[in-house]
Amino acid sequence: MADLEAEKKYSASSIRVLEGLEPVRIRPGMYIGSTSSRGLHHLVWEIVDNSIDEALAGFCTHIEVDVLPGDIISVTDNGRGMPVDLHPKTKRPAVETIFTVLHAGGKFDGSSYKVSGGLHGVGASVVNALSEWLTVTIRRNGHIYEEKFARGKVCEDLHIIGECDINDTGSKVTFKADSEIFTETTVYNFETLRTRVQELAFLNKDLRITIRDLRDEANKVEFSYLYKGGIIEYAKFIDEKKENLPFNQDKVIYVDKIDEKTNISVEVAVHYNSSYSSDVRTFTNNIHTIEGGTHLEGFQLALRREINKYAHDQKLLKDNEEDLKNDDFKEGLTAIISIKHPNPEFEGQTKTKLGNSEVRNITSKIFGDALENFLLENPDAAKEIVEKCTTAAHARQAAERARQATRRKSPLDSFGIVSKLADCRSKEADKCELYLVEGDSAGGSAKQGRNSMYQAILPLRGKVLNVEKATYERAVANNEIQTMLTCIGTGFRAHDENGNIIDTFDITKARYHKIVIMTDADVDGDHICILLLTYFFRFMPGLIDAGYIYIAKPPLYKIQSGKRVEYAYSDEEKDKFVSEMGERSAIQRYKGLGEMDPEQLWETTMDPERRTLTRVTMDDAEEANKYFSMLMGDEVEPRKEFIKDNAQFATIDA
Repeated sequence: MADLEAEKKYSASSIRVLEGLEPVRIRPGMYIGSTSSRGLHHLVWEIVDNSIDEALAGFCTHIEVDVLPGDIISVTDNGRGMPVDLHPKTKRPAVETIFTVLHAGGKFDGSSYKVSGGLHGVGASVVNALSEWLTVTIRRNGHIYEEKFARGKVCEDLHIIGECDINDTGSKVTFKADSEIFTETTVYNFETLRTRVQELAFLNKDLRITIRDLRDEANKVEFSYLYKGGIIEYAKFIDEKKENLPFNQDKVIYVDKIDEKTNISVEVAVHYNSSYSSDVRTFTNNIHTIEGGTHLEGFQLALRREINKYAHDQKLLKDNEEDLKNDDFKEGLTAIISIKHPNPEFEGQTKTKLGNSEVRNITSKIFGDALENFLLENPDAAKEIVEKCTTAAHARQAAERARQATRRKSPLDSFGIVSKLADCRSKEADKCELYLVEGDSAGGSAKQGRNSMYQAILPLRGKVLNVEKATYERAVANNEIQTMLTCIGTGFRAHDENGNIIDTFDITKARYHKIVIMTDADVDGDHICILLLTYFFRFMPGLIDAGYIYIAKPPLYKIQSGKRVEYAYSDEEKDKFVSEMGERSAIQRYKGLGEMDPEQLWETTMDPERRTLTRVTMDDAEEANKYFSMLMGDEVEPRKEFIKDNAQFATIDA
């Protein structure tokens, strides 16, 4: 009967028609990905992208991004200024149409902008819809115009507020993100903004971009970036803290060429260093295509074809040796691939992978010709690159042999479980937890204190191998790493940005959806935690992406007065409890997890109702890569500089 009633009520009046920018406010995630901090920052890039479109068209030389008090954003450019005349279709000022109509903008007519970034022409209107208020100011035709909006709707029509020189042109967009939409935060991370602004300056040579943080009157910050060398300087910047190869130190393989038939521009900069990891960054119309796409495929085709050809022609590879494979070129490779395409096709609206099939061959041809010329004209540098690649090939082959040996001699017992693993009884991966515990003593307490239905314990002996310094062969042959690999079950994978060689990673095979690093609350424990995080970042980044990696926070102190027992996780918390419970309270400082009995370990660190777990996330893989390389790698000087600059923030465990 209820279904019949519902059927009767379902009629034409049930269909809601969303008008104007209403769809954006109802489903903001469809337009900016999310309403988290990432989505908040995305608003800034949509407005900046419009200014960069003016620069790509040759009309803008300076963009200014200001973070004002109250987390208000202002973006100013010296382009032509948005058009203010009436739009023939809407019969409203063109600038108003840009900010109030989805899919309205100069990037659609094919003549205003040859190439452009942004959300397919919905960027400005989406920012307007998701802002509490937005004001656009335009300098054009000797006048200064202004129009104001509130939550996507016009609240003050376009009008002239002043005069300016006829040659003084440009646009300024000022907005405040709507806290009704961005409920998580409306506070901008200046470092996130600064990093992207610098990246955009690298990608657009001769364009100056200035960014200021003006939120704190007493501590204003300003950075201004202008790179005449463009992505050549970008590649050198990425490698500035890495050890150079002797003959490739100052040599960047570079090409910037337009395919005349398609008007597709291909710009590539490549530099080899002595490290074991790679850093390949791909862009289309300034948009970071994190998942790569056809431009990356074309680059890889050319790299493999030309280096193999040169190696065979110069007898650097023996006739009976197999060709070098894609993974062999990655060690020490830093590359920037920047494509400008009139009509790019992306997989997904968030633009993380380029799909245009024609780009593959165009990139392969343009970069391949440049690479061939470089190798022939720079024989010493070419030989050095080939030797780097062949060394990587030998390491890959050795790693494959080590992997096969691991498969033949598995550390599993007859039940398929690592012998020192105390596994849980449940087989539902989404409910299971694996604790990586420092040492057998703490492992014993954890095994006794756990809930064996869903908590598994794996004690680790000694410090885990620092994979940042180790070769791939040594890493995959390491006993502790083999044990973790077997227990977790996903395998490990090569990653374009990390340079790992073997790809066996499958997230669906994870035996646990919570992998908890539980180490002592001291310097040694912190070091082991960092070593494990380095391992997961380099060999299992998919676990971090999936949100499966956690860090447990054990207490530092036990405070007891009579029957009352409290656990403190910081000195401040300890002092608070002591003041409440009296100075005569018994205070125990835990030096290790093994000092706790099973009940204490359960109630402080493992009980889901009371424990504190920190999920490990990775918002910026490139920034993470930089810090892991600096802090855990072979280069001493960058690490010393970092310690010197940040020593004041350290907590000393004395």
